[in-house]
Amino acid sequence: MTDIETALEEIRDRGLYRRMRMIAGPQGPRVLLDGRPVLLLCSNNYLGLADHPRVREAAADAAMRYGAGAGASRLVSGNMRIHRRLEERLAEFKGSESALLFGSGYLANTGVVQALAKSGEVVFSDALNHASIVDGCRLAGAETFVYDHADMDHLAWGLRQAEGRGSLIVTDGVFSMDGDIAPLTEIVELARRYDTRVMVDDAHATGTVGPAGRGSVAAAGLEDEVDVLVGTLGKALGSYGAFVCCDRPMAKYLVNTARTLIFSTALGPPQVAAAMAALELLREEPRRVERLQRNSRVLREALAENELPTAAGETPIVPVVLGEAATAVAASERALERGVFAQAIRPPTVPEGSSRMRLTVMASHTKTELREAARIVAKAVPETARRAAARRLAEASAPAKGGVFDGLADAA
Repeated sequence: MTDIETALEEIRDRGLYRRMRMIAGPQGPRVLLDGRPVLLLCSNNYLGLADHPRVREAAADAAMRYGAGAGASRLVSGNMRIHRRLEERLAEFKGSESALLFGSGYLANTGVVQALAKSGEVVFSDALNHASIVDGCRLAGAETFVYDHADMDHLAWGLRQAEGRGSLIVTDGVFSMDGDIAPLTEIVELARRYDTRVMVDDAHATGTVGPAGRGSVAAAGLEDEVDVLVGTLGKALGSYGAFVCCDRPMAKYLVNTARTLIFSTALGPPQVAAAMAALELLREEPRRVERLQRNSRVLREALAENELPTAAGETPIVPVVLGEAATAVAASERALERGVFAQAIRPPTVPEGSSRMRLTVMASHTKTELREAARIVAKAVPETARRAAARRLAEASAPAKGGVFDGLADAA
């Protein structure tokens, strides 16, 4: 047995083995999974725009007009007028001076954190931040302080210990695995007090929360107070890629320092045009966001009615925390057998002992579909696991424990 095969066996023994499943057709509320029709309850296509006719047509038209790819990085020969148009519309939508397109949310987060956190400085990262932020911190020359999840006392303590070396506070706006919203008002207040920049990853907030779906920063009324806002084109906007909103000097700085922008091929015109069409739909039809939020409430209420309560919230991310990886995987497979595709999420995506079924709602789901899905998911979870989940929910007020300086292992 080779070392790779041995490592794979260890992954299987820990209940952490992953495999890709085959979906046929476009991303919608229902898909064909490995040839079987199922209700899709684990997609980030929150507004149901990935398969919208206008979005698909825009991508096809752009491919015919501009070609399939951009050819090079934007600093070489890949910068096209269509990129600039989308940046202008994103900046207007988010209420910022400038926007800058990146190839993906992962590239945006790693590139921006690395560009802004230098040797001798300190970057402050929430313990439950996305892996792309964690990796950006690892690549940066700065020290990293991982503060307990949404714990402003711990963050304030870390800022005091940094003694003026703080360069950046970085947080998800909506946390991707728990669906809760960061305490942005308090974070901005601390940043002012300690003269530190703030970066918010609004990937799961754009199109889902805030006025007309403008995100968590807009919901808090902090558009002029956050230095860098990262968003994605690949979730609520149904396409692929990412963007950074900031002021003009910051945008120029990132063009010159963000390695993931400098050394990556630009987004292809079809992806850009699709995102532009989706953004137009979002602005024309803000009730899509209202339907999404209503559906999120419907699913939470239906789960509670089936003795599987979840944390209160307004976002479309509804985690059912079950504890051990094997328990979550078994529940996911049982739900799939009954026609509901809801993925089991395990370490290292979430901390040990907090494996879960991560349910995600779309605006295109019906109330009937969501109520039936809640019944199926609840039946897929054994009674003992349901009781344990209820206990965990009751204990959820205790903050997740992060690390200290350079404590990134706790957030991996």
